[in-house]
Amino acid sequence: MHTQLFVTLAFVAALFASSYAGAQTAQPGRTKGTSLFNGRDLAGWKVPEGDNGHWKVVDGVIDYDAASEAPGDKHLWTERSYSDFVLRLDWRLKSTPYVNPNVPIIRFDGTHKKNAEGRDIRIPVPDSDSGIFLRGSNKAQVNIWCWPIGSGEVYGYRTDAAMAAAVRASVTPRVNADRDIGEWNTFEITMRGTRLTVVLNGQTVIDKAELSGVPLRGPLALQHHGASKDGVWTSPPSLVQFRNISLRELPPGGRR
Repeated sequence: MHTQLFVTLAFVAALFASSYAGAQTAQPGRTKGTSLFNGRDLAGWKVPEGDNGHWKVVDGVIDYDAASEAPGDKHLWTERSYSDFVLRLDWRLKSTPYVNPNVPIIRFDGTHKKNAEGRDIRIPVPDSDSGIFLRGSNKAQVNIWCWPIGSGEVYGYRTDAAMAAAVRASVTPRVNADRDIGEWNTFEITMRGTRLTVVLNGQTVIDKAELSGVPLRGPLALQHHGASKDGVWTSPPSLVQFRNISLRELPPGGRR
């Protein structure tokens, strides 16, 4: 009798553990895909030549101090290239030691609010700045920053006067979904052909924006930004960390 009871309890416990593990690995909203960061080192990434350890792994996250010594490109690029995909990653800005004196007030149609003289209104904002380059293009960059409009915008397209007004509006975040400085945020970035969708912390901030002219295939990059002189920042630094980076490649033709 005791033996039968023990076996029954063991079976129930195993079933519960299996169900719990399944719940842990199949969380709603998580994008299944290939991990692009192993939490230990920068395998799979091209560290800028001459960087001297400024892109590094600290406590299981990619950490950057905006001070790469590389004489050329300072961004951290993937070794592989990608076409259509769903990219998911967590990011946070560590601090905002630089006050950006020249931030425009961006309307949700991508235009700037102006004063009575017709000039852009500019305001000071404590600022850090980074982003995700898509398919090898620094113009197709999903921004990470502290501007009031919020992260997720595609600055290179919004500020391109050659783009149609509808395109410039579509690459402007619908809502500021950023969490406070020092807190973790989650991007889910989907590229299908020339269409971009960005979900930030569960809110769709960019929805199927048309990135005309974007390469159809290319690597991804974590952006370097910022400069300093005599130990003082002269532009917004990318004091940023990344973790939980995964990518699911999508088949061509819009199929899931």
